[in-house]
Amino acid sequence: MSSMVRRFGAAALMAIAASGALAGCGSSNSSSSSTQASASTSSSSGGGAGTQLTVLAAASLKKVLPQIDPSPKYTFGGSGALATDIEQGAPADVFAAASAKQPAALYAKGLVSKPVRFATNTLVLVVPKDNPAHITNVDDVTKPGVKLVICSANVPCGDYARGVFKNLGITEAAMKNVVSQTADVSQTLAQVALGQADAGFVYITDAKAASGKVEVVRLPEKAKPGAKDYIAVVKASKNQSAAKAYVASVLSPSGQEKLRAAGFGKP
Repeated sequence: MSSMVRRFGAAALMAIAASGALAGCGSSNSSSSSTQASASTSSSSGGGAGTQLTVLAAASLKKVLPQIDPSPKYTFGGSGALATDIEQGAPADVFAAASAKQPAALYAKGLVSKPVRFATNTLVLVVPKDNPAHITNVDDVTKPGVKLVICSANVPCGDYARGVFKNLGITEAAMKNVVSQTADVSQTLAQVALGQADAGFVYITDAKAASGKVEVVRLPEKAKPGAKDYIAVVKASKNQSAAKAYVASVLSPSGQEKLRAAGFGKP
């Protein structure tokens, strides 16, 4: 069973994560979820019958889900790594992902209930506030010398970024400039905000949370930068009723209102 704690190699990245300024798909290409998921645990108890729920959720949901319900124990990280944790039997009651792919795969294996779409998101390009590479559109990431950071391929934000490259016909040129592939979107955002990269692909919700630290470059419609968030109850959960109630709270008008305020779109 893999652990739920991500080791951050750089102290600067830890400082940003701890400050809460950057919510959100050092650098890592590892597929081990033990180094890719960071735990955020509430001291309050929930889940019914005195049992605290455990919610595994995409890093892009780190800020908003505790606003909807602060009582569960949250573990945030790359959706791919968290799905692997569930496959390996890690304790979990609810899984919320930044893509349909991981919940669908778990559902096919009988490990989660039928996933439900609860929000949408938009992939954008972000650059440091001072924009040293003078990037003004997505084609600029293909220029020689540009340092680009994206999420790993098994993370939704990385999968979406590669889809953008394919849709725009710039895959080869863009991938040549990739200097780092991260474990989740919060790490991608941190590297750009710290000036360790000239540009990176993150969700608009993460960019909004880092307002003042990065600038947003919108992607053209033909890039198809849309993203979809799905949630499901883990079949092995011993708190089925409470887990279903949690999902219902995310889908409720109040939960949806908080998601809209955080920049997420309607399901």
